[in-house]
Amino acid sequence: MRAQVLVVGAGPAGAELARQLAAAGVAVLLVDQLADLSQAAFSSAAMPFASLERFGLPAQVVASRWRGWQLLGPAEQRRCWRASAPIGVVLDFGALRQWLADQCRRFGGQVQLGLRAFDCQPQGAGWRTLLRDRQGAVREVISDWVVDASGQGRALIGPFTPPPRAGEAGRDRVQGVGVEWLLQVPLGCWQSWSDQLSFCLGSDWVAQGYGWIFPMAPGQLKVGVCRLRPDRQLPPLGRVLEQLLARLFSPEERQASAVLDRHGGLISSSIRRRDCHGQGRLLAIGDAVSTANLLGGEGIRHALSSSRVLAPLLLEAIQSGEPLPLRQYEQQLSQRLGWRWSLSGRLARRTWLGLTGPKADQRLSRLLVGLEPRSAEDLAALLFDYRFERYGLKSLPYLVGMR
Repeated sequence: MRAQVLVVGAGPAGAELARQLAAAGVAVLLVDQLADLSQAAFSSAAMPFASLERFGLPAQVVASRWRGWQLLGPAEQRRCWRASAPIGVVLDFGALRQWLADQCRRFGGQVQLGLRAFDCQPQGAGWRTLLRDRQGAVREVISDWVVDASGQGRALIGPFTPPPRAGEAGRDRVQGVGVEWLLQVPLGCWQSWSDQLSFCLGSDWVAQGYGWIFPMAPGQLKVGVCRLRPDRQLPPLGRVLEQLLARLFSPEERQASAVLDRHGGLISSSIRRRDCHGQGRLLAIGDAVSTANLLGGEGIRHALSSSRVLAPLLLEAIQSGEPLPLRQYEQQLSQRLGWRWSLSGRLARRTWLGLTGPKADQRLSRLLVGLEPRSAEDLAALLFDYRFERYGLKSLPYLVGMR
């Protein structure tokens, strides 16, 4: 099989890149190990309206709109913020992946599913990539360029990370695991959670992590839990999720509900984003270069952004025949993510990894008290744009670890 560009991974980063390349007339082949892109739809998938418009996403990938926030915990505390109009959307992650893949096909690109890439070696001026289908047969793809969009597993680019700087050993890369259920619930139950993003915070809810309840289509909720740097001595996340549901829903609501899908996933991201971004004509994108933000486990917007950075550079390299300027790619992606990126990562590490008992809960409560006078729009700027300065000088001791 021959392709000008092989993109491995049909998540938001890979499929968006393939869509852009195909629209520019590049012969692109997009492959993914899933046989059905609606499977394994594990993602918080919340974003502000500005991002929906920036990436030109259609209404068909939107599951719901939201205008408020609800923070439950620590313990039985409850805080709510509401705006007068919707602030953002929750995406149907499976529908998003399918739409991006369909767009790639529409512009002339090829999409093949059920193929897992496991080896990639230079061959002449290009690359030889081996893929295994679901029956175990091995296929070969020869391409001029290969883009690893396989996520934190980095199937082709490999687990390469530069040696840590002094004082960073074991701290720069943070890993976690999440479990999420798609629930069919009574309409009255759904209405009590609709129109807002809800989070469960505190060690008695989820130690070293947090829980969430997001509205989907009418009568459907996504409920999940995530824990950073999993501790084997802590209860399994499946049990934690069941306990969370028992606290959130009445016995009658639980009895009338059904689990439509269970899925989970890993998150692994470097706070300083010092991953290898490429080796010659083998490039990496999305979560493979740590675009998943650790503060809220958010990755879709940043994965899409990474494709918007790489696409013009790759198109220029294809047209000119010159090597892609990897350093320029790294710098432009860092600029797109912004200087607040590493700050939000440090805040995530301090908040979630230290959330193990009453003292940490008290520290978190003090931080949340400072948010109470703010508006729902301010919280969106804080959590999506990392506008920590809006919280004020009181946040600085917490952010730098002084309290």
